[in-house]
Amino acid sequence: MDHPARQHPDPSEYLAYYGRYVSLVPEGDVRLLLEQQLERTLAFLHGLTEREGDLRYEQGKWSVKEVVGHMADSERIFGYRALRFARGDGNPLPGFEQDDYVAAAGFGRCLLRDLTTEFEHSRRANALLFRQLEDEAWLRRGNANGAEVSVRALAYILAGHEQHHVGVLRSRYLAQPA
Repeated sequence: MDHPARQHPDPSEYLAYYGRYVSLVPEGDVRLLLEQQLERTLAFLHGLTEREGDLRYEQGKWSVKEVVGHMADSERIFGYRALRFARGDGNPLPGFEQDDYVAAAGFGRCLLRDLTTEFEHSRRANALLFRQLEDEAWLRRGNANGAEVSVRALAYILAGHEQHHVGVLRSRYLAQPA
């Protein structure tokens, strides 16, 4: 049997909402993708100016800094879920409201380069976690936000989440091809 990191999770492994992210992940080993994505994302984000960090594509939408801060928060939260479930922790974990997190974070006062570094370190930590998991840990499940999710699905959700947000930054904020 192929390693679980090379097989897309079954829809029973995650909430339907997350299918939008899982579907963005190409075939292949998600462990490698998490690392390769990071390098592409860092090159993109390091090419932005601090001034561009304050851009919003529309009134009331998050700024570039807020999107990057949200990506870092999500890396931490989904990575923590993966760690807990991979280690066999059966305690349910609460959900989080992304808009409330962004509103409370004050990302606008941060430097874009610092938010980028925060995302980088969170992703690197998650990539190492996923690289070191044994096969059976990938298939373990836990309850987060009132729904069952597998460790494998969390890796795919992280990869798709990053791809989604970088695509939005390119297309809506900077009018670049996604």
